[in-house]
Amino acid sequence: MRKRAAVLCGAAIVVAGTFTAVPADAGTPQSAPTAFAARPTWKKCGTADYPTLQCASLKVPLDHAHPRGRQITLALSRVPHTAKKYQGPLLVNPGGPGGSGLTFAGFIASGLPKAVAAQYDVIGFDPRGVGKSKPALNCKPGYFNPVRPDSVPSTPAIEKANLERVKSFAAACGRKYASVLPYINTISAVQDMDSIRRALGAKRINYFGYSYGTYLGAVYAKLFPHQVRRLVLDSIVDPTGVWYDDNLGQDYAFNDRHRALMAWIAKYDATYKLGTDPEKIEAKWYAMRAALAKKPADGKVGASELEDTFIPGGYYNGYWPYLAEAFAAYVNGKNADPLVDVYEDFGAVDASGDNGYSIYTSVQCRDASWPRDWRQWQKDNWAVYEKAPFMAWSNAWYNAPCAFWPTGSLKPVNIANGKLPPVLLFQATNDAATPYEGGATVHRLLAGSSLVVEEGGGNHGITLSGNTCLDKYLATYLTDGRVPRGGGEADAVCKALPDPKPLTAKAASTSSRGAALHRYLGARG
Repeated sequence: MRKRAAVLCGAAIVVAGTFTAVPADAGTPQSAPTAFAARPTWKKCGTADYPTLQCASLKVPLDHAHPRGRQITLALSRVPHTAKKYQGPLLVNPGGPGGSGLTFAGFIASGLPKAVAAQYDVIGFDPRGVGKSKPALNCKPGYFNPVRPDSVPSTPAIEKANLERVKSFAAACGRKYASVLPYINTISAVQDMDSIRRALGAKRINYFGYSYGTYLGAVYAKLFPHQVRRLVLDSIVDPTGVWYDDNLGQDYAFNDRHRALMAWIAKYDATYKLGTDPEKIEAKWYAMRAALAKKPADGKVGASELEDTFIPGGYYNGYWPYLAEAFAAYVNGKNADPLVDVYEDFGAVDASGDNGYSIYTSVQCRDASWPRDWRQWQKDNWAVYEKAPFMAWSNAWYNAPCAFWPTGSLKPVNIANGKLPPVLLFQATNDAATPYEGGATVHRLLAGSSLVVEEGGGNHGITLSGNTCLDKYLATYLTDGRVPRGGGEADAVCKALPDPKPLTAKAASTSSRGAALHRYLGARG
């Protein structure tokens, strides 16, 4: 979900029996055999935050090439339209892969101007394998329980321990879900989306996706271009690097964002008392990491868990004040309690996180080929680590089950497309999870698309989180299909919101829309 990567070397051993995901011309798959799908039966399932939510389920084929074979169940949600003018269903996805979209429909509907949201049925869904869809995958419950081995394989014993972990995860997925794993991939999820379209009785859909959801939307548009009415992509995956190269490139961008956090802390030395030199503050952070590797805080936060805690700060700067306070308390006061608290808030993985990670690996490992020779991973990730150490090995182990995945791989989809109505793209210049190059690349590949850039922004997921300039372009597009037309790489530019201030009694809250959005996008987007 990222770019700036080194070219993947040819030394990797590609697993035998790769498959072509779509025909060479990427024509629309034949979908008529499942056109008889029953309309969803909607029932009230409102929450305190989103009282108008309705829920339903939909049966779809496990294998869309055999529509009358084994069926699985997708969980759907809806905020129904209320205006006389109806513009059809707006499918929404928060990314992942592995993100649940059920209450996300409520988040989107409540974030749009009321007059705009009222014109759409906002449709959320748990993609196959996720959340309340059935079967829901959980390959190895508790896989992220603390304390894990240090992510940096500085000794053969540490590397062996990490390798055994990732191999055991891949093997567990293969044992538990052998009949399902070949069909957990982006292509199958896209075909499910068209099943949802047909079940809703819509000739075309509108779509709004963040992060991995941008790749999902772009692939849908490639396979079903004539079923797309409007398409919004926010924080955009580079489709030319899925998924190994994108993950390597992401490491450099996260290192930059971590250093941005260090520079922010330096501005507030009066509050945090960690110094005014960002490089020296960064050295204190790595010293904290080394100390936790030897003695985990409260038996919970070792070196790997510290990375889990601070990586979300690369997604969303609203977390910076909390991270800075915990960092300062540990360094200045030898008090680890705030660090444990922010780990539990931002880094710890619960059962839904286990499910999300199981889908993340299942989709990414299946979508594209990965190096099967561990020496390639060693070479590439040590090279990254030398320049960008913050997340290099943490990210490597997060994705390493793909080196041992029990299925073959598909071929990535070329999303280049000249058959679409105007498409609206949003991208921040300093996004770490999906670096800027991804947005620029998709802008070139989708003919007639318009790119709105948040200049100086570093958050991942930028619309409906407080930037009124961005949200105005979104509302205009969803109202009447109009997009900005510039002349350069960007069609419109909005200034980023200012970075947060240190916490005060009044500001000590993570209840903003930005924080709410990033709870949906998750720590790995």
